[in-house]
Amino acid sequence: MGIIDFKNVSKSHGDGTNATHVLRNINLEVEEGEFLVLLGFSGTGKTTLINLMAGLDTPSRGEVTFRGQKITGPGPERGVIFQNYSLMPWLTVDGNVMLAVDAVFPQLSKAEKQAKVDHFIKMVGLAHAKTRRPAELSGGMRQRVNVARALAMNPEVLLLDEPLSALDALTRANLADEIEAIWEADKKTCVLITNDVDEAILLADRIIALNPDGTLGQEFRVAIPRPRDRSAMNHDAGFHALRAEVTKYLMDAGIEAAAEGSRSLPNVTPIHALPKAYEEAGRSLNDEKYLQFSQLHKIYPTPKGPLTVVEDFNLDVQKGEFISLIGHSGCGKSTVLTMCAGLNGISKGAIKLDGLHVEGADPERAVVFQSPNLFPWLTAKENVAIGVDKVYPNASRAERQDVVEYYLERVGLADAMDKSASDMSNGMKQRVGIARAFALSPKLLLLDEPFGMLDSLTRWELQEVLMEVWSRTKVTAICVTHDVDEAILLADRVVMMTNGPQATIGKITDVKLPRPRTRKALLDHPDYYTYRQEVLDFLEEYEHGAKPKRPAKIAAE
Repeated sequence: MGIIDFKNVSKSHGDGTNATHVLRNINLEVEEGEFLVLLGFSGTGKTTLINLMAGLDTPSRGEVTFRGQKITGPGPERGVIFQNYSLMPWLTVDGNVMLAVDAVFPQLSKAEKQAKVDHFIKMVGLAHAKTRRPAELSGGMRQRVNVARALAMNPEVLLLDEPLSALDALTRANLADEIEAIWEADKKTCVLITNDVDEAILLADRIIALNPDGTLGQEFRVAIPRPRDRSAMNHDAGFHALRAEVTKYLMDAGIEAAAEGSRSLPNVTPIHALPKAYEEAGRSLNDEKYLQFSQLHKIYPTPKGPLTVVEDFNLDVQKGEFISLIGHSGCGKSTVLTMCAGLNGISKGAIKLDGLHVEGADPERAVVFQSPNLFPWLTAKENVAIGVDKVYPNASRAERQDVVEYYLERVGLADAMDKSASDMSNGMKQRVGIARAFALSPKLLLLDEPFGMLDSLTRWELQEVLMEVWSRTKVTAICVTHDVDEAILLADRVVMMTNGPQATIGKITDVKLPRPRTRKALLDHPDYYTYRQEVLDFLEEYEHGAKPKRPAKIAAE
């Protein structure tokens, strides 16, 4: 018998034919002292599973027990850390942790309670911030308070429901390391739900996949010795093999390829297309330096004087090239992108596209943001049509409609074109955003962390959708990302930015992996982890605030 046991557990909402089945026939034994990771994606019932363990929900059928006793409600022996911080905004860090200690240890003296609070605040590295309120803390610091509060209850089992998913990559990695260190020190039983395969392998003794139909999937034992160093694991053959096995299992279980479709694209010309004679005359000159960033600066005025966010950003991009722009949070990636889109003024230097200076926003430069900004009351078709109607003024209504439907079909929305945006999942909304951008037939496609708000499985699927549609258009593209695997998967070149302020290009890696690319194929390619290490080494160098080097102007090869 485990410390927590599920015996034939199912969970449904609603009755009869209207019932929604969330979990089906779950049999699970959580071993005492283990670090168990349940790898689940949107709609697999992962939060319901953790709520059943915490006693915040009850099964429709079957039984969940803790040390052989039926779980009937929450208890201090099971500490929960949720994705959202749920802190009391009017209380300090100290006050938020004291809430938990007061509830669980009412018999302790005031001094003993304070000593306990101080111990756990120090453990999560917030001793310097104990008098601050949540509004004065970063996302990572707020989640540390959440961890300290759960630990202060001294639970036998720590239940973690995607506690790191709302954090940037660096904060997420650091907090994952801290959680592992706490588990190692106390040997508590830990159950973590995540949608990140690397995080699962780094932390787990055992990984169990959650299937889309609400059943438990394959179990994977993690035999990689502890402590597990992120950078060292990149060279570990066991890590490579397990990562590929888990990823392939999840993709096979969850991803359905977008329909190939029958629609063809009409032969219509966008308003921003150059006259043919002008285009041919400038082709040899412009194609090698189709997009040029020359001594680009962004300077903001502040009460303490000018603040240079981006400095001496120099890059030449070939026509049809796909660039990934990567760096730590705050390094100016999005600033460069918004200047290129014409949404943010250039302080110094210049950006030229196809021989002409970038000045102001223009549909020739289509942008896909992290949040797709759709009109919620319009359908997918209507949202895409807004831009298409402006860009193809000489096309007939039927031709414009064909453009809209072609790209919606390409991104896998053939059956949801008439669905309103308000009724769509985040993944579907982002598909509409991608279709809208491609439908403008832009000279330049700009993507600002387009998949950052999505779970891993949806992100993988949309990356492949993006690559499939891009391969048909070969539009010049720049994608801002903090995801190393995404950067390599998409790009011809990965451009790495140093930390801000005064951020600039620190290194460029040419990705000579064959196209068309799929995540499965890349995981098996002998050079993939070499590229990955190059980017990881750069990011690690700048993790602790290394001063930016001053590279010479870097041109496309």
